[in-house]
Amino acid sequence: MAKLTGKQARHLRALGHKLKPTVMVGKEAVTDKLVAACKEQLAIHELIKVKILESCPQDRKEVAAELAAQTGASVAQILGRTLLLFLAGPDRLITLP
Repeated sequence: MAKLTGKQARHLRALGHKLKPTVMVGKEAVTDKLVAACKEQLAIHELIKVKILESCPQDRKEVAAELAAQTGASVAQILGRTLLLFLAGPDRLITLP
């Protein structure tokens, strides 16, 4: 998990603006199944939006840190109850500035 520069994070936020959440974090918080779903989506898209539902008992920043650590992704943004995660794949669909 590499730390994103300000310019890179801004670029990813701009790309992520139009995305719909592909993973939802519910009342069971971060589970192995959720981490697997995130890894699968990151492998396909590189940049995913994760929605934290009201029923999630964990704090949004805890969820972001835990998902980033377990998937190897970088957190590009935490906005309200929505996270933006980025993990560069072998094909490099997204090029960072």
